[in-house]
Amino acid sequence: MLRSSRRSEKIRQVLARRQPGLTVVVENIHDPHNVSAVFRTCDAVGVMRVELLYTQEKFPRIGKKSSSSANKWLERRRHTSVDHCYRLLREEGFRIYATHLGPASVSLYDLDLTQKVAIVFGNEHRGVSDEAAMKADGNFQIPMMGMIQSLNVSVAAAVTLYEALRQRLAGGTLDQCLFSQEELQAFYEEWIKR
Repeated sequence: MLRSSRRSEKIRQVLARRQPGLTVVVENIHDPHNVSAVFRTCDAVGVMRVELLYTQEKFPRIGKKSSSSANKWLERRRHTSVDHCYRLLREEGFRIYATHLGPASVSLYDLDLTQKVAIVFGNEHRGVSDEAAMKADGNFQIPMMGMIQSLNVSVAAAVTLYEALRQRLAGGTLDQCLFSQEELQAFYEEWIKR
């Protein structure tokens, strides 16, 4: 009984801090371990849903062991075209920022991540596709001081999502639940069965 009530309270606490206005798009990430690592960070910072955009690679198979069951607590939506993915996100009010090394890219630390944002991370070798970068609302890069120009995709996602969390904590976004009582109860009833 005690374990059950602790689990119930934990679910309520986690749901109350979920961030429906922060989402991640993983585009053609090949290695399921990298996808799993991104999922773990998403869960840790309160992302509610992840967008899986696969136009060249197969959709990843995520095992419970590699993701530490983080995928169990995230909603996932599949897309097979950039246009379809971006159209849905924009209809929901998201601004879309893609990680991309280019002359028009701004620093991660110059982005306002307190608004409703979707962040696009690309393939381990090719990065974000040209189409996904071009059709995004903006491109950014993580400042790098060494000889290497990019981080592992799961590390880049962690750095970026924790910057979003930092900004949201500083701005007071997490001081209140972002769901209505009805939404919160519906999610609770769904999660308690997982």
